[in-house]
Amino acid sequence: MSTGDWVSTSMPYLTPRHVARPDAWTEELAARGRRGSQRIVSAGEVEAPTEVTERLGIAVGEAVVVRRRVMYLEGRPCELTDTYYPAPIARDTRLAGTAKIPGGAVTLLAELGHIGVRVQEDVTAHLPNADEREALHTEPGEPALRLTRVTFDSQDRPIQVDMMTMPGHRQRLRYEMRIE
Repeated sequence: MSTGDWVSTSMPYLTPRHVARPDAWTEELAARGRRGSQRIVSAGEVEAPTEVTERLGIAVGEAVVVRRRVMYLEGRPCELTDTYYPAPIARDTRLAGTAKIPGGAVTLLAELGHIGVRVQEDVTAHLPNADEREALHTEPGEPALRLTRVTFDSQDRPIQVDMMTMPGHRQRLRYEMRIE
């Protein structure tokens, strides 16, 4: 695997952490002796895109809070992540701002009383649009992976939708499941 490649697992990103611990991305990279960062491009309340309304089970035109980030591995962009929250959960919280959240967003959600207990993930491949190619530093014709994750609480209500776009040739997704 070259230095730009990355193997990603979902579990570290779904579990609340102590606020003194770094976010899952920073901690995972450090454990592997790698260097990474993230840039929060924007955050705030927007009208939910259709794909998000369907996953959150809300009406078209309803407001959501979104955090848009670019993730970097060894200084190179490796993922575009848009995370959407129902407005009643995230409005007027740090989720609606551009500052880093101690312990990460999942930890803040837990502090707010919203703990994920079930996750649904869909992975698709597509040719990225010009904006995605520019942000990810990829060439025309290089495919991207789209991982869409919906996190549900104990009452089976969706509390978060993540839409992640990654260069397909630099990313491998790993799933480990316990069969009970």
